[in-house]
Amino acid sequence: MRRAIKDIYRGEGVTEGAGVRLHRMFGYYEAPAFDPFLMLDDFRADNPADFLKGFPWHPHRGIETITYVLKGDVEHGDSMGNQGVISSGDVQWMTAGSGIIHQEMPKGDAHGSMHGFQLWANLPATQKMMPPRYRGITAADIPEVALPGGVRVKVIAGELGGVRGPMEEIVIDPEYLDCAVPGGVEFTHPTRRGYTAFIYVIGGQGLVNGTPVVDRTLVLFEDGDELAVQGEGDGVRFLLLTGQPLGEPIAWRGPIVMNTQEEIQTAFREYQDGTFVK
Repeated sequence: MRRAIKDIYRGEGVTEGAGVRLHRMFGYYEAPAFDPFLMLDDFRADNPADFLKGFPWHPHRGIETITYVLKGDVEHGDSMGNQGVISSGDVQWMTAGSGIIHQEMPKGDAHGSMHGFQLWANLPATQKMMPPRYRGITAADIPEVALPGGVRVKVIAGELGGVRGPMEEIVIDPEYLDCAVPGGVEFTHPTRRGYTAFIYVIGGQGLVNGTPVVDRTLVLFEDGDELAVQGEGDGVRFLLLTGQPLGEPIAWRGPIVMNTQEEIQTAFREYQDGTFVK
Protein backbone atom coordinates (compact mmCIF):
# COMPACT_ATOMS: atom_id res chain seq x y z
CA MET A 1 0.00 0.00 0.00
CA ARG A 2 1.33 3.40 -0.99
CA ARG A 3 1.70 5.87 1.87
CA ALA A 4 -0.75 8.76 1.85
CA ILE A 5 0.23 12.29 2.89
CA LYS A 6 -0.36 12.79 6.60
CA ASP A 7 0.70 16.43 6.80
CA ILE A 8 2.75 19.09 5.03
CA TYR A 9 5.08 21.46 6.88
CA ARG A 10 6.69 24.72 5.74
CA GLY A 11 8.66 25.46 8.91
CA GLU A 12 9.63 28.84 10.33
CA GLY A 13 12.66 31.06 10.76
CA VAL A 14 14.39 30.90 14.16
CA THR A 15 17.62 32.14 15.72
CA GLU A 16 19.76 29.67 17.66
CA GLY A 17 23.25 29.36 19.13
CA ALA A 18 25.07 32.67 19.40
CA GLY A 19 22.87 34.21 16.71
CA VAL A 20 22.54 31.76 13.81
CA ARG A 21 19.52 32.36 11.59
CA LEU A 22 18.05 29.12 10.28
CA HIS A 23 14.78 27.54 9.13
CA ARG A 24 13.26 25.00 11.54
CA MET A 25 11.06 22.49 9.74
CA PHE A 26 9.86 20.77 12.91
CA GLY A 27 10.85 20.76 16.55
CA TYR A 28 9.55 20.65 20.11
CA TYR A 29 5.81 20.89 19.39
CA GLU A 30 5.79 18.64 16.32
CA ALA A 31 8.18 15.98 17.67
CA PRO A 32 5.46 13.48 18.74
CA ALA A 33 4.31 13.21 15.11
CA PHE A 34 7.87 12.55 13.91
CA ASP A 35 8.93 9.97 16.56
CA PRO A 36 11.82 8.95 16.67
CA PHE A 37 12.99 12.22 15.09
CA LEU A 38 12.95 15.35 17.22
CA MET A 39 13.98 18.28 15.05
CA LEU A 40 15.11 19.24 11.56
CA ASP A 41 16.92 22.53 10.92
CA ASP A 42 17.79 23.91 7.47
CA PHE A 43 20.76 26.25 7.77
CA ARG A 44 21.21 27.17 4.11
CA ALA A 45 22.41 30.77 3.96
CA ASP A 46 24.45 32.91 1.55
CA ASN A 47 25.11 35.78 3.97
CA PRO A 48 27.91 35.06 6.48
CA ALA A 49 26.20 37.30 9.04
CA ASP A 50 23.46 34.67 9.26
CA PHE A 51 25.76 31.91 10.55
CA LEU A 52 29.28 33.02 11.54
CA LYS A 53 28.47 33.43 15.25
CA GLY A 54 27.90 29.69 15.31
CA PHE A 55 27.12 27.36 18.19
CA PRO A 56 29.74 27.79 20.95
CA TRP A 57 30.33 25.11 23.59
CA HIS A 58 27.08 23.52 24.78
CA PRO A 59 25.94 20.13 26.17
CA HIS A 60 23.76 17.35 24.78
CA ARG A 61 22.36 14.24 26.42
CA GLY A 62 19.87 11.58 25.38
CA ILE A 63 19.93 12.21 21.61
CA GLU A 64 21.86 11.87 18.37
CA THR A 65 22.64 14.89 16.18
CA ILE A 66 23.15 14.35 12.45
CA THR A 67 24.68 17.19 10.42
CA TYR A 68 24.78 17.00 6.60
CA VAL A 69 26.73 19.73 4.82
CA LEU A 70 26.06 20.53 1.16
CA LYS A 71 28.25 23.62 0.85
CA GLY A 72 30.82 25.27 3.10
CA ASP A 73 32.78 24.17 6.16
CA VAL A 74 31.85 23.63 9.81
CA GLU A 75 34.62 23.48 12.43
CA HIS A 76 33.79 21.27 15.38
CA GLY A 77 35.26 20.08 18.65
CA ASP A 78 33.95 18.05 21.59
CA SER A 79 34.68 16.84 25.11
CA MET A 80 35.90 13.47 23.78
CA GLY A 81 38.78 15.21 22.04
CA ASN A 82 37.36 15.03 18.53
CA GLN A 83 38.04 18.06 16.36
CA GLY A 84 38.10 18.83 12.68
CA VAL A 85 36.14 20.26 9.79
CA ILE A 86 32.95 18.99 8.15
CA SER A 87 33.07 20.02 4.48
CA SER A 88 30.81 19.87 1.43
CA GLY A 89 29.10 16.49 1.16
CA ASP A 90 30.24 15.32 4.61
CA VAL A 91 28.10 13.98 7.44
CA GLN A 92 28.71 14.17 11.20
CA TRP A 93 26.75 11.60 13.21
CA MET A 94 27.16 12.31 16.91
CA THR A 95 25.58 10.15 19.60
CA ALA A 96 25.45 12.31 22.73
CA GLY A 97 24.27 9.43 24.92
CA SER A 98 25.17 10.04 28.57
CA GLY A 99 26.58 13.44 27.79
CA ILE A 100 28.86 15.38 25.49
CA ILE A 101 29.89 19.01 25.33
CA HIS A 102 30.73 20.34 21.88
CA GLN A 103 30.81 23.34 19.59
CA GLU A 104 29.93 23.80 15.92
CA MET A 105 31.26 26.88 14.15
CA PRO A 106 30.12 27.34 10.51
CA LYS A 107 32.68 29.04 8.28
CA GLY A 108 31.00 28.89 4.88
CA ASP A 109 32.81 28.55 1.56
CA ALA A 110 34.92 30.96 -0.49
CA HIS A 111 31.77 32.77 -1.60
CA GLY A 112 30.37 33.15 1.92
CA SER A 113 27.74 30.43 1.55
CA MET A 114 26.85 27.79 4.16
CA HIS A 115 24.30 25.13 3.19
CA GLY A 116 23.33 22.16 5.28
CA PHE A 117 20.89 20.45 7.60
CA GLN A 118 20.87 19.19 11.18
CA LEU A 119 18.57 16.41 12.31
CA TRP A 120 18.04 15.34 15.90
CA ALA A 121 17.12 11.72 16.57
CA ASN A 122 15.90 10.44 19.93
CA LEU A 123 17.40 7.58 21.94
CA PRO A 124 15.27 5.03 23.83
CA ALA A 125 15.20 5.14 27.63
CA THR A 126 17.42 2.06 27.86
CA GLN A 127 20.16 3.78 25.86
CA LYS A 128 19.85 7.43 26.85
CA MET A 129 22.97 6.99 29.01
CA MET A 130 25.02 4.94 26.54
CA PRO A 131 28.65 6.03 26.03
CA PRO A 132 28.84 8.96 23.60
CA ARG A 133 30.38 8.38 20.19
CA TYR A 134 31.32 10.49 17.22
CA ARG A 135 31.44 9.42 13.60
CA GLY A 136 32.59 11.64 10.78
CA ILE A 137 31.78 10.54 7.23
CA THR A 138 33.37 12.22 4.24
CA ALA A 139 31.57 12.74 0.94
CA ALA A 140 33.77 10.03 -0.59
CA ASP A 141 32.45 7.52 1.98
CA ILE A 142 28.82 7.98 0.89
CA PRO A 143 27.85 5.71 -2.01
CA GLU A 144 25.61 6.97 -4.81
CA VAL A 145 23.18 4.62 -6.53
CA ALA A 146 22.03 5.20 -10.12
CA LEU A 147 18.49 3.97 -10.83
CA PRO A 148 16.42 3.74 -14.04
CA GLY A 149 15.19 7.04 -15.45
CA GLY A 150 18.22 8.99 -14.27
CA VAL A 151 17.36 8.86 -10.56
CA ARG A 152 20.43 9.23 -8.34
CA VAL A 153 20.43 8.51 -4.61
CA LYS A 154 23.18 9.06 -2.04
CA VAL A 155 22.83 6.45 0.70
CA ILE A 156 23.89 7.87 4.08
CA ALA A 157 22.05 5.28 6.18
CA GLY A 158 19.96 2.31 5.16
CA GLU A 159 20.11 0.27 1.97
CA LEU A 160 19.09 0.82 -1.64
CA GLY A 161 19.63 -1.51 -4.57
CA GLY A 162 21.92 -3.73 -2.52
CA VAL A 163 24.10 -0.77 -1.52
CA ARG A 164 24.39 0.05 2.19
CA GLY A 165 25.19 3.45 3.61
CA PRO A 166 28.17 3.95 5.92
CA MET A 167 26.04 4.71 9.00
CA GLU A 168 25.20 1.39 10.64
CA GLU A 169 24.32 0.14 14.13
CA ILE A 170 22.07 3.12 14.78
CA VAL A 171 19.48 2.55 17.51
CA ILE A 172 16.41 3.82 15.61
CA ASP A 173 17.25 1.78 12.47
CA PRO A 174 17.07 4.84 10.19
CA GLU A 175 17.20 5.41 6.47
CA TYR A 176 18.76 8.68 5.33
CA LEU A 177 18.78 9.15 1.55
CA ASP A 178 19.60 12.19 -0.60
CA CYS A 179 17.49 11.70 -3.74
CA ALA A 180 17.55 13.48 -7.12
CA VAL A 181 14.66 12.63 -9.45
CA PRO A 182 14.50 14.04 -13.02
CA GLY A 183 11.36 15.70 -14.39
CA GLY A 184 8.72 13.25 -15.58
CA VAL A 185 10.23 10.35 -13.60
CA GLU A 186 8.61 8.71 -10.56
CA PHE A 187 10.79 7.35 -7.76
CA THR A 188 9.12 4.66 -5.65
CA HIS A 189 10.75 3.53 -2.44
CA PRO A 190 9.70 0.59 -0.22
CA THR A 191 9.27 1.43 3.47
CA ARG A 192 8.86 -0.66 6.59
CA ARG A 193 5.40 -0.86 8.12
CA GLY A 194 5.14 1.03 11.38
CA TYR A 195 8.14 3.25 10.65
CA THR A 196 7.88 7.04 10.52
CA ALA A 197 8.68 8.38 7.04
CA PHE A 198 9.05 11.88 5.62
CA ILE A 199 10.74 13.73 2.79
CA TYR A 200 12.19 17.23 2.83
CA VAL A 201 12.48 18.96 -0.55
CA ILE A 202 15.77 20.84 -0.93
CA GLY A 203 15.57 21.83 -4.59
CA GLY A 204 13.43 21.85 -7.73
CA GLN A 205 9.82 20.79 -7.89
CA GLY A 206 7.84 17.58 -7.87
CA LEU A 207 4.62 15.80 -7.03
CA VAL A 208 3.75 13.60 -4.06
CA ASN A 209 0.51 11.71 -4.69
CA GLY A 210 -0.50 14.51 -7.06
CA THR A 211 0.32 17.30 -4.58
CA PRO A 212 2.95 19.83 -5.79
CA VAL A 213 6.06 20.18 -3.63
CA VAL A 214 8.89 22.70 -3.89
CA ASP A 215 12.01 23.72 -1.99
CA ARG A 216 11.49 23.83 1.81
CA THR A 217 8.42 21.62 1.71
CA LEU A 218 8.32 18.74 4.18
CA VAL A 219 5.89 15.88 3.64
CA LEU A 220 5.08 13.54 6.54
CA PHE A 221 3.50 10.26 5.43
CA GLU A 222 0.90 7.94 6.85
CA ASP A 223 1.89 4.30 7.36
CA GLY A 224 2.29 2.03 4.36
CA ASP A 225 4.60 -0.18 2.31
CA GLU A 226 6.06 2.41 -0.06
CA LEU A 227 6.20 6.10 -0.89
CA ALA A 228 6.53 7.80 -4.25
CA VAL A 229 7.84 11.16 -5.50
CA GLN A 230 7.65 12.36 -9.10
CA GLY A 231 9.99 14.96 -10.54
CA GLU A 232 8.55 17.93 -12.41
CA GLY A 233 10.25 20.48 -14.67
CA ASP A 234 14.01 20.19 -14.20
CA GLY A 235 13.52 17.63 -11.45
CA VAL A 236 13.35 17.51 -7.67
CA ARG A 237 15.89 16.85 -4.93
CA PHE A 238 14.89 15.77 -1.45
CA LEU A 239 16.06 14.10 1.73
CA LEU A 240 14.18 10.90 2.59
CA LEU A 241 14.11 9.80 6.24
CA THR A 242 12.56 6.79 7.93
CA GLY A 243 13.00 5.46 11.46
CA GLN A 244 11.49 3.17 14.07
CA PRO A 245 9.29 5.06 16.58
CA LEU A 246 10.14 4.73 20.26
CA GLY A 247 6.69 5.46 21.71
CA GLU A 248 8.16 6.84 24.93
CA PRO A 249 7.54 10.01 26.96
CA ILE A 250 9.63 13.02 25.91
CA ALA A 251 11.03 15.46 28.48
CA TRP A 252 12.87 18.18 26.58
CA ARG A 253 14.70 21.26 27.73
CA GLY A 254 17.11 22.98 25.35
CA PRO A 255 19.85 20.56 24.23
CA ILE A 256 18.80 17.77 26.64
CA VAL A 257 16.07 15.24 25.80
CA MET A 258 15.19 12.61 28.40
CA ASN A 259 12.04 10.75 29.52
CA THR A 260 11.23 12.54 32.78
CA GLN A 261 11.58 16.02 34.25
CA GLU A 262 13.65 14.55 37.07
CA GLU A 263 16.20 13.33 34.53
CA ILE A 264 16.27 16.79 32.96
CA GLN A 265 16.92 18.40 36.34
CA THR A 266 19.69 15.89 37.05
CA ALA A 267 21.34 16.63 33.69
CA PHE A 268 21.44 20.39 34.25
CA ARG A 269 22.59 20.01 37.85
CA GLU A 270 25.44 17.79 36.69
CA TYR A 271 26.33 20.26 33.95
CA GLN A 272 26.57 23.03 36.53
CA ASP A 273 28.65 21.04 39.01
CA GLY A 274 31.02 19.60 36.42
CA THR A 275 29.94 15.94 36.51
CA PHE A 276 27.94 15.97 33.24
CA VAL A 277 30.49 14.17 31.06
CA LYS A 278 30.80 10.56 32.23
